[in-house]
Formats: sequence, structure tokens, C-alpha cells
Amino acid sequence: MGCQHRGHRVEWAPRRTPMSQAATDARAQQVKRILVTGSTDGIGLATAIALAKQGHEVILHGRNQERIRHATQRLWEHVPDAAIEAVIGDFSSLQQVRRVAEAVLANSDRLDVLINNAAVMTRERRSSHDGYELTWAVNHLAPFLLTNLLLGILKKSAPARVINVSSMSHSSGRINFDDLNMEESYDGLEAYAASKLANILFTYELARRTTRLGVTANALTPGVVRTKLLHVYYSGGVSAEEGASTCVYLAVSPEVENVSAAYFSDCKRARSSQLSHNQELAEQLWDASAKMVGLSE
Repeated sequence: MGCQHRGHRVEWAPRRTPMSQAATDARAQQVKRILVTGSTDGIGLATAIALAKQGHEVILHGRNQERIRHATQRLWEHVPDAAIEAVIGDFSSLQQVRRVAEAVLANSDRLDVLINNAAVMTRERRSSHDGYELTWAVNHLAPFLLTNLLLGILKKSAPARVINVSSMSHSSGRINFDDLNMEESYDGLEAYAASKLANILFTYELARRTTRLGVTANALTPGVVRTKLLHVYYSGGVSAEEGASTCVYLAVSPEVENVSAAYFSDCKRARSSQLSHNQELAEQLWDASAKMVGLSE
């Protein structure tokens, strides 16, 4: 297997068994090109492995080359002939989010599924490269910006899907537009819950805006999963593989091909919080987020 390095993008070209043209065409219609952010460990890596096992083309994302190399080795242990690309970018920097989008766009004119999974949780308040509260920046602003930057290729690839990994903790989340950076008071759990509520509000508003564009948008909770992220506050929970099951389901199942603006748990539709359905709040969040990341309508 060859490996080529091109700037922030790393591409691998696995050997393939020759197929007839008819078989190749049929496979091309079934195989999806899928970007999974935060896919160097935990739920993201488990999702990438599961999708690669089904024969899909997976784009890994991680903060640095070392994480990508480790994730690639793990994935190839499970799927030796997996077709893998990789993009590198620290989502605490909006400039690097833009570079990730540029790398994805430069390598292909197709993207069938975007899974926004990357997330952080911190006990102490920290600031992003751009001066925003870190949890808000990584968990909400980064996927908001990335999705908008990739919306063109998703529309071109329609039917396409956007999947946002939220959390059951969104139900306790509140968004204070007077203090989005949580400078007046900070609590790690409250910051995380607010970001996960933002994920769902963003999902529902995105779904409204892409109704006629062939792009669906759904959110999910993976449950309480044994990952590095939750070890900040919790121990125990289900395995990363179990947590990834709903991601995989929403990414490729024909059962949800035309489903949009929905929230899922354990591969089933679930009810998100009442606040998450507040359209006025969602529109206000969209406008505030666009301003924070430097997007214009």
C-alpha cells in the first residue's frame, strides 16, 4: 500500500482486486465517501472502522499526523484493504477548519456523508486559537463552519447526509447569547451541555435550509460511552463500538434516506428537548455563529 503526503492531506491507495465494468459501476453507486471528524479514537474511530468494513471510502480526521498514523494502523488491522484518506486540522482553530474543508474539496468532487463527531470537554475554562471558549469553539463553531464550507459538494453529491453527534446532556443545556464565551462564569458540564444543545439546534435549522437541496441533517446521542472525552467526568458506559452504531445507521441505512430534522438514540428516533425545537432560538444561533466564524449569508 502506498502513502503520499500532500500538505495537510494524507492519501493511501490500497490494492484492489480487478472487477468487471458492470460490477465497478454497481459498486460505485453503493459506496459512499464519508468524512468522520474526530476519528482517531473513541466513537469516531469505531464509526470509521465499521463503515470501512462495509466497503465505504472513509476520510479520517485528526489533530495531528501521529494521531492519524495510529488510527490508520488500527483501521487497517480491521480492514486491510480499506480505502482511506485523511485530513489534519485542530478544530480549536477556525483557520485549520477551513484547511480541512479545502483538503476535502481538493481531493474529490464528491462527498456523500459528513459526520460531525469531534468534541472536547474540559473542567477548566480554556480559550480557542480565535479567542472563543474552547468547548463552544470545537463542539459547535467548528462543525458549523465545516458543514457550511462543504455544503456545496454535499448538494452536488445529493442525496447526501449530515450527521451531528450530540448528547443526551443537551437537555440541560442553555445558550446565553450575552455570554457565549462563558467569561462571567464557567462550568465544564454546562459548557458541554450548551454545545450539545447547539448541535441539535444547528441540525434542525440546517434541515430547514436544505429541504429542497437533497441534503438531510440529523442528530444523535451515542449514549454514555467509555471514551477519553467522558473520562473527564464519568467512568463506565458502553463501548465505543456500541456508541458508534447509531452514527453508522444514520450514515448508510436506506431506512433513513429521506429522514431529516430528527434526533436518534440507539438507532431509533427519539425526542430531543423542548428547547431544541425553538426555531427562533435556532435562527438566532445560526446568525450569531455565522458572525463568529466569519461567514456571510
